[in-house]
Amino acid sequence: MKIAICIKQVPGTTAVEVDPVTGTLKRDGVESKLNPCDLYALETALQLKESYGAELTAVTMGPPQAMAILREAYMMGVDNAVLVSDRKFGGADVLSTSYTLAQALQACGSFDLVICGRQTTDGDTAQVGSELAELLNIPHAGNVTKVHSLDDSTITVTSLMPGSLLKVKIALPALIAVDESIAEPRLPSYKLKMATADREIKVLSLQDLADKDEKHYGQSGSPTRVVRVFPPEHDTVRERWEGCGRENAVKLAEFLEQNKFLQSPR
Repeated sequence: MKIAICIKQVPGTTAVEVDPVTGTLKRDGVESKLNPCDLYALETALQLKESYGAELTAVTMGPPQAMAILREAYMMGVDNAVLVSDRKFGGADVLSTSYTLAQALQACGSFDLVICGRQTTDGDTAQVGSELAELLNIPHAGNVTKVHSLDDSTITVTSLMPGSLLKVKIALPALIAVDESIAEPRLPSYKLKMATADREIKVLSLQDLADKDEKHYGQSGSPTRVVRVFPPEHDTVRERWEGCGRENAVKLAEFLEQNKFLQSPR
């Protein structure tokens, strides 16, 4: 059983600048971390390895500094790590990112299962998992809250649907995008950190992929464009009201109505 886990390095701070021309985040020199949702994908894969036996490969697309999260994945227990990195991949939207990851996974060989986190904290689209499955031409399930069983040909999971839970059996190879409720991620191991300090991280560039057409990657391969980006406004004005509960309740109701948070019934 071979399992690939797609992870991503994201900014570790909200103080990130945006390129005014491309509309993309300026990541160079910015404090970064492993995308929180991907910790649940890693934990799911590690538990499957412990229960059923599997070879785990963590895959990320990003600049050379993204090796840091692959080292963290090694510290958690994955067996292999792959960095997909090339300047021509920069500025990719969700479709271009998904296409690049699909090409990279195919270049690494065949996988029985691909696991993704639900979404990333920098893009919040929650689209890469499903688009990746479509590009790989494999079935997928999103918002997975539990894995019931895994064998050589199928995986049975529960997906969180609007207003209900859906238990499904999916033929392998397949992809699942996991919800944060699926498991509690483990901490990186210092013992594994020492044991994997020199373990190789495979690096793939455009020349290592089957499709070498630059127009299919990065900004060139992105059909969507960011029209405008602006930081959220922060209101730091504070008021303190003295008085009994009834008086403050009247003041609060008047404040909400005046600022159009509430409308008085006609």
